[in-house]
Amino acid sequence: MAPAPSPINSQHVAVIGAGAAGLVAARELRREGHTVVVLDREKQVGGLWVYTPETESDELGLDPTRPIVHSSVYESLRTNLPRECMGYKDFPFVPRGDDPSRDSRRYPSHREVLAYLQDFATEFNIEEMIRFETEVVRVEPVNGKWRVQSKTAGGFSEDEIYDAVVVCCGHFAEPNIAQIPGIESWPGKQTHSHSYRVPDPFKDEVVVVIGNFASGADISRDISKVAKEVHIASRASKSDTFEKRPVPNNNLWMHSEIDTAHEDGTIVFKNGKVVHADTIVHCTGYKYYFPFLETNDYMRVDDNRVEPLYKHIFPPALAPGLSFIGLPAMGLQFYMFEVQSKWVSAVLSGRVTLPSVDEMMDDLKLSYETQEALGIPKRYTHKLGKSQCEYLDWIADQCGFPHVEHWRDQEVTRGYQRLSNQPEIFRDEWDDDDLMEEAYEDFARQNLISFHPSRFLESGR
Repeated sequence: MAPAPSPINSQHVAVIGAGAAGLVAARELRREGHTVVVLDREKQVGGLWVYTPETESDELGLDPTRPIVHSSVYESLRTNLPRECMGYKDFPFVPRGDDPSRDSRRYPSHREVLAYLQDFATEFNIEEMIRFETEVVRVEPVNGKWRVQSKTAGGFSEDEIYDAVVVCCGHFAEPNIAQIPGIESWPGKQTHSHSYRVPDPFKDEVVVVIGNFASGADISRDISKVAKEVHIASRASKSDTFEKRPVPNNNLWMHSEIDTAHEDGTIVFKNGKVVHADTIVHCTGYKYYFPFLETNDYMRVDDNRVEPLYKHIFPPALAPGLSFIGLPAMGLQFYMFEVQSKWVSAVLSGRVTLPSVDEMMDDLKLSYETQEALGIPKRYTHKLGKSQCEYLDWIADQCGFPHVEHWRDQEVTRGYQRLSNQPEIFRDEWDDDDLMEEAYEDFARQNLISFHPSRFLESGR
């Protein structure tokens, strides 16, 4: 797309959410000359990364009227990827060796990620744009602009008009629950990883954990420290899978999927094994959910596909006034937030133009048809996997942003390989020092760190 010939226009923009996506969106919008108001229901920046011991009363998230606890962070959580590839491009996520309270590990805890986001907000004076403890209850188009209705923790309501709304509220708060035949009569307890914090409630229990990717692998091993037995049900496993894992406490078994649940308390796996379980923990991901959004049925979530969305960001008929940052699932999350925000900001200013509505819809139709032809289920529309760099580089080209660095791409690829092959040790033993060295030399070359990169490489473990 060619840069627009018209002069740059300043828009009044509402950003929903002050997590990792909302913070960088606010920065990029302001850099582009827009006025920005960030609305967030919490008391501080960080979104998902703000840990709280509180959980929802409905631990499966089935009651739409329940009070929402936004965070899904558990006490023992550490990042799944090396810190270098997680940071924003011009604000590296490097150890703060001058502060003994900070976590310098290459795979740090959730508290270190929150501290990084707080550092970012401070560095770029973002908090002055944020209204904390403010929940958005309705967003709707009105005469070419957008009405945003919100309420504060104190009960004060606000009804405002904006030129544009950027949705950055994340998608890790509405649990997706596995469908298990017979579960209605099964007498045990059920919860979702969204409500998991510490292993203590599972002491001496027999626990079935559904899912074995990032959170499932972590939580099953965390629970095994106190539980009698932990059984992991994974649809990625072959139907006859039955394997005992000696780490960490010799009480962890890997199975294929659950076949049925029974009223006598037993769980039958597709490998034929039967377990009398006390609790099921669903580590089965999340649903996209935007209860505040009213578009007269133009937009919807169908089988966890948010549609219609051009390049996962712009609903064609409502663009550019409405956009979404951070919907695709990928390893390079913070980088994606940044480059998507740059594109949205440039489009809103008129510096970059979008295709026509018909052209965007044609592109979207083609992408859906391609996905279907490849046999990819609709629910995986926003899971980009190996195509993440192709997508990010395309977005970068629209707004003049550099392509994904080699080291950043490869740290994600090799990091996930280690996660899959060595889930017990991948955070503390790795084989990509070459990529880490490349990253820190890149930071030094751009004057993004103030010390020689050897300092960080030596303290990285």
